Amino acid sequence: MGISQLAQSLTMSKGTVHGVIGALESVGAVSRDPVTKRYALGLTLFELGKKAYTRIDLKGAARPVLESLMEKTDESVFLGIRNRRHVTIIDMVEPAHDLKITASVGMTIPLLAGATGKVLLAAMGIKKAAAMIRSNEWPTFTDHSIADPAAYLEAIEAVIQNGYGIDDEEYLTGVRATAAAIKNHDDASAAAIWVVGFKSEIDERKFKKMAIVTRQAAETISRLLYGPES
Repeated sequence: MGISQLAQSLTMSKGTVHGVIGALESVGAVSRDPVTKRYALGLTLFELGKKAYTRIDLKGAARPVLESLMEKTDESVFLGIRNRRHVTIIDMVEPAHDLKITASVGMTIPLLAGATGKVLLAAMGIKKAAAMIRSNEWPTFTDHSIADPAAYLEAIEAVIQNGYGIDDEEYLTGVRATAAAIKNHDDASAAAIWVVGFKSEIDERKFKKMAIVTRQAAETISRLLYGPES
């Protein structure tokens, strides 16, 4: 459509429509045909739509795996995606008992918090993870938080080796967590799952089991989304 048609359809002045279209064109939301001088949807909107679809696809593939993981651990299970320097929860499954960790879909946690941050940074590769750590003010959340960036980098190296990350009261006092990244065939990841519970209910044996089944669950979701590795 052209400016005149848009102005008529929207009952707005041509000047106002021209300004709005100019702003949308600058971010790629609309594009202008140089011959017909008509406007159409731009690549930015298609990219945003693709990202939204991918998120829906991720939730659909992950949901039964999250439910199975909750049954195996009897603890709260979360699915989240990296959003710059935070992780946004997009789905969760809680156990039936009252003594559990709870949170709402849409809530965010800092990227450098606990097990979740470790696995997402590990999926970036050690060089990018180190650069990310250097570019942030170093946070401590509890007396058990890893206070030294070099030590945190060692923890990320352990994640790369083991395929999972752990958090023993590093983000929340009295809480333990395990996490694993959901990866594509290039080992890249912007999504993760994590299991969280009170330390009083998670002894060392259960903690180890949680870590292993969390990794296995993440691997299952990766296969559902991207297929088996060739």
